[in-house]
Amino acid sequence: MGGADARTGRRHGPCVIVDPYSSGALFAEALRSRGVPVAAVVSSPRPPEAFASSYRPQDFPDVIVQDGDLDDVVRRVRALDPCCVLAGCESGVELAEQLAPRVLPDLSNVPELAGARRDKSLMAAAVRTAGMPVIPQICTADVEEAADWLRREGLAGADLVIKPPKSASTDGVIKVAGGTDWRAVFERQIGRVNQFGEVDDRLIVQEFVTGTEYVVDTFSHDGKHSLVDVCAYGKIDNGPHMAVYDTMRWLPPDSPAVPELADYVFGVLDAVGVRFGSAHVEVMGTADGPLLIELGARPHGGGQPRFNRNATGDSQIDRTVRWLAGGELPQSYELLTHQMCVFHVARRSGTVRNTAVLEGIRTLPSHHFSVQNLSDGDHVDVTKDLVDSLNFGFVILAHPDDEQIRRDYQAVRALERRLVIGEP
Repeated sequence: MGGADARTGRRHGPCVIVDPYSSGALFAEALRSRGVPVAAVVSSPRPPEAFASSYRPQDFPDVIVQDGDLDDVVRRVRALDPCCVLAGCESGVELAEQLAPRVLPDLSNVPELAGARRDKSLMAAAVRTAGMPVIPQICTADVEEAADWLRREGLAGADLVIKPPKSASTDGVIKVAGGTDWRAVFERQIGRVNQFGEVDDRLIVQEFVTGTEYVVDTFSHDGKHSLVDVCAYGKIDNGPHMAVYDTMRWLPPDSPAVPELADYVFGVLDAVGVRFGSAHVEVMGTADGPLLIELGARPHGGGQPRFNRNATGDSQIDRTVRWLAGGELPQSYELLTHQMCVFHVARRSGTVRNTAVLEGIRTLPSHHFSVQNLSDGDHVDVTKDLVDSLNFGFVILAHPDDEQIRRDYQAVRALERRLVIGEP
């Protein structure tokens, strides 16, 4: 272990994954298959509950636990002589951003902008400072300060979004329709403990903007950015719960939306100081152009790289591995087959029956993968965010004929409607 390759200059030590949960769990096998050893740093003794099922500690010969002594963690990581330090999922971003500059400064993001790669308020401020448009917003712990800002901006009575500055998977993100009591929502959410076990001691209040929501996944090295995939989200209202995930559709690289999205996203990456590794960037395509929703300085979660590999033959995990192995990387991607993710939606809370009807999903012509986490007699919560959707399950449809996918999407929803959700 140790030393560097004379040809590439890259080190032979392990790739250190900070919080190898969610899609970050996919690094271990992919790296080992190319002869790159792995090690893990975990930001707490136990993973956040939302990611616990994805953690495979047996994949890592070395697991270093952050116990509050950052200097000790730095010392132990340096002793491994690693080839890189990467965040596996959102819970590991802050620690990865603290470790990388102290261990491998040539393979780190801009240290002075680390906060802008995790805190959505600082993120927007950095993008605005770079001269790029962002969604009008304020981040505060004071409901009256938010009210004053709304009046100044002419947004009193407008549709709003209230969300924590640090979270993921739409956890704690609430749309407030104009004319309803946004103050009550603010007061209810402030001080809430989010899915990472952190207290939401401030909240972002922002204008609700409309358009098509996109997710742009990238890989960067030496400050050069490349597109790994671009997808468009479809969202629906589920009763009082606004903008619930319905679908995610992979776009071909020659889609008219892609060039403008790529230019904007690459500017965002520069503005927040991304120079190395994966990023997951969500953008609203409005009539006036793209606006940043948020950025994650880590791979797209939920195991998406496995499905992206089916659609494009590539993924953020694969590009990372190829770069570490000295391979050449493309600047964009190709779409090998039409593909859509359909997120299951529970229309109400209650005890679920007739779950056997969902077995019909696996017989659909475009069925590629599906998971349903419900059995008869289970309690299901009404779907209000992405965490609820993933707890229920989802379907990946892939087929050369895009119309077949659209027909099978309707079939999934028809089967879903046959579920019986009622009182225990």
